[in-house]
Amino acid sequence: MALKNPFGRRKRAASVASDRLFALSTARVTLEVELGLRTAGVAAVVFKPMSAGEFVRAASDLEQLLDAVSADAGSKIERTTDSFGFEWLIVRDNDLEDLVTAANLVASELANAGFDKQLLAAPFRFSGGKNPVYFVYGFKTKSFWPFVPAGDGQERDNAEELELKAKLEKELPIEPDLTKWLALYDAPI
Repeated sequence: MALKNPFGRRKRAASVASDRLFALSTARVTLEVELGLRTAGVAAVVFKPMSAGEFVRAASDLEQLLDAVSADAGSKIERTTDSFGFEWLIVRDNDLEDLVTAANLVASELANAGFDKQLLAAPFRFSGGKNPVYFVYGFKTKSFWPFVPAGDGQERDNAEELELKAKLEKELPIEPDLTKWLALYDAPI
């Protein structure tokens, strides 16, 4: 699809994630039928904050980008900053395929605008278990990892994460290095 880039040029939206991000859509049957997990209707694109000068230049362009992506994908998109200063572009849509498409479009447009090095992750929230389940796509590693927060504090359910890895590694590109499975405590999604 060709989009009018709010950063001043018209170009084809290139996929930052290639087909690997879209593997989440194809894993839907396994997630729903075998694991009892359904999309919670929310995902995000997380990126490092820009320098002050870059931010001033990009702020209004970013708002135009979000409006264009939201209109094109039919998803609601909002922006927030977490307690660590990372920017979250939160996508809301009840359809998993639309969430994946919108997250990819947001990430691709940010990359096309020169912010590809700032892209960190795209977490997708699922419900159906005793705790929320996140499948996090790392833009640098081009792979997913599960994150399952446990309890009220800064704990995670490692056993469930490893079980999810085992059940989905044939369908999703799962990050093999467990030390790269970063937690998203207090995620705004």
